[in-house]
Amino acid sequence: MPFYTYICQSCRRKFDIFMSYSEYGQKPVICKYCQSENVLRAINRVRVLRSDESRMESMADPSSLEGLDDDPQALGKMMRQMSKEVGEEMPPEFDEVVDRLEKGQSPEDIEKEVPNLGGEPDVE
Repeated sequence: MPFYTYICQSCRRKFDIFMSYSEYGQKPVICKYCQSENVLRAINRVRVLRSDESRMESMADPSSLEGLDDDPQALGKMMRQMSKEVGEEMPPEFDEVVDRLEKGQSPEDIEKEVPNLGGEPDVE
């Protein structure tokens, strides 16, 4: 049986009701908190399943890459979005770099302040 989400207009609380498809629209819905019948159905979010290829294509749009050289915050935002889309766990250094970019620090300054970003050992 599917569940339906409602919001009570009297007490403003959200609640779920489980009912069959045949009961929906036929069975009266009453707030489980205040017993009011003054309820409205809330529409849940809809998720759209997209392929990895489709997600990467939308991020590779050349118009979305314009100006990244001059805007560290936009670069950081784009990097964070790409990491979420890829869905792979990133090393801790990634979050540090993205956090710094989002605060407006330039990539050059980050390279100077954070040694061994590429994982390469110091050669002395």
